[in-house]
Amino acid sequence: MKSKDFTNSFLMIALFSATAAMAQQKYVNTPPEVSPMPMKPEMTEIWEPEVKVITPAKTIGYAPSDAIILFDGKNLDQWVSQKDASKTAPWKIIDKDYMEVVPGSGAIQTKMAFGDCQLHLEWSAPDVVLDGGQARGNSGVFFQNRYELQILDSYNNRTYSNGQAGSIYKDHPPLVNAVKTPLEWNAYDVIYTAPRFKADGKIDAPARLTVFLNGVLVQNNATINGLTLYIGLHNYPSSHADDVISLQDHDSKNQFRNIWIRKL
Repeated sequence: MKSKDFTNSFLMIALFSATAAMAQQKYVNTPPEVSPMPMKPEMTEIWEPEVKVITPAKTIGYAPSDAIILFDGKNLDQWVSQKDASKTAPWKIIDKDYMEVVPGSGAIQTKMAFGDCQLHLEWSAPDVVLDGGQARGNSGVFFQNRYELQILDSYNNRTYSNGQAGSIYKDHPPLVNAVKTPLEWNAYDVIYTAPRFKADGKIDAPARLTVFLNGVLVQNNATINGLTLYIGLHNYPSSHADDVISLQDHDSKNQFRNIWIRKL
């Protein structure tokens, strides 16, 4: 063998041996006795962004510091007529405490538009029971002016289950009937998640609703199947943005008070 060939062969063997040795050091097939990066408590601590501080109400059911007051008995400044949004809401304020539907005047709606939100609303059916079924203390609160949470005097009042108080109207019945007597006030506490739409306008994620009626869970993150329709199956025909919250005039003198909302 020539000297030059021997030298080249020796270098190749030496290089291969060094590479093999490095590979053995870098790539092991047995776990180390001690983990190379033991977990520490601070590795799973989130410090930023800092959680916003708000002041809760002193009395449960009243508005926290970051809520938008939609009605506190003083005025209807946050509401307009649904028939003509340039006009003030046509319902009555009684005793500077609550507002009452003026039958035939039409629904009212907020001036502001909302999407995801937390809503607190207190309502009472007319004190005098004049009728039954859907004609008894009927109203409703519509999220994004499309999806109705039913308001009805369902105290000892049989009607179709997905049309009684606490139902997503003509969609989901409430889990239970927790309505008080017509002489008492009911309270809704609602978490509403608006629907999401794809770029082509088709539904991506439907709206959802969680509802507490008088402190009792009656809708548990329920999926809203589409627009509230009196006749026909509910559906999502087109995309939309944030929209108003409306209260229905259904020819009953329903009463409302202590309405506040938080954008989520």
